[in-house]
Amino acid sequence: MKFSASQIAMMLQGQLVGEDLMVDALSKIEEGKLGSLSFLSNPKYTPYIYTTSASVVIVNDDFVAEKSLPSTLSLIKVKDAYAAFAQLLEAYNQFLLPSPGISKYANIAEDVKLGEGVHIGDWVSIGSGAVIGDHVVIQNGCSIGARVVIKDNSHLYPGVKVYHDCQIGSSCTIHANAVIGSDGFGFAPNAENQYQKVPQIGIVILEDHVDVGAGTCIDRATMGATIIRKGVKLDNLIQIAHNVEIGENTVMAAQCGVAGSTKIGKNCMIGGQVGFAGHITIADGTKIAAQSGIASSIKEPNTTIQGSPAMPIMDYNKSYVVFRKLPLLQQAIQALQKKMDQ
Repeated sequence: MKFSASQIAMMLQGQLVGEDLMVDALSKIEEGKLGSLSFLSNPKYTPYIYTTSASVVIVNDDFVAEKSLPSTLSLIKVKDAYAAFAQLLEAYNQFLLPSPGISKYANIAEDVKLGEGVHIGDWVSIGSGAVIGDHVVIQNGCSIGARVVIKDNSHLYPGVKVYHDCQIGSSCTIHANAVIGSDGFGFAPNAENQYQKVPQIGIVILEDHVDVGAGTCIDRATMGATIIRKGVKLDNLIQIAHNVEIGENTVMAAQCGVAGSTKIGKNCMIGGQVGFAGHITIADGTKIAAQSGIASSIKEPNTTIQGSPAMPIMDYNKSYVVFRKLPLLQQAIQALQKKMDQ
């Protein structure tokens, strides 16, 4: 589908500089081709705007060319080029959504309530008593348990599993093979020195605008609910244990693991492969560097920490200067000890 530069400028509330060219593809600025639309927001990519073959580039409204631009290039000036391009990507993504309809190969219980404009793909299974909101997309091979609620405009990619009684809010995105509501890791040793399973009878609640990455697992609570608050973004391959609560607008990168009953505050930023002990509390606004180990509660809001066990990042940096030189320090100590012995 083709769009004119003026149509895009109007959509983004931007200013068109140059000819009203037509575009039919999106591209990186360094890989731009005739007929493609790109953007420039990171200064280190500025040299590419003078060589790109893209037809239209979105730039910040304070951009001033330092030399001649390609004659085949038009600009759209906006307040924030990155945000504007993200808006376009979202609009483009809407064109890719499957059309409403229910596959003849889907297995849907008779008492399921389906909203308007839903898409149910091949080999989808939906259990008794489930409620599916308007314009929900459930792609091939998903399994939706009994009494599950999925609210309007949510999108489940292929192979997602949502266990019984769990609740998915509006405008959530759950990527392929994620599991929502698997049993929490609850076992108790018995008299025979064996581990006896503790039934997990709680649920998982995802509030509105939550994103869950591919292969991520969110366990149901032992009792009550594991809760992922509004606007949380979870990357791929994350493990969220039973009775965990993650606060609004917290983001967490891939391969993190959160042990049971830990409470993470709102607006936190958590790097990849961070591990959390159970039954601790993380204050609002905490930033945690990748591969850190969080063994105890973080009580002061808006702190940045790193390391395993984690410590304030400035303390970590000072310590790192020392322990990276430990071999040299050891040699110096051995040399001094030798002199003392002599």
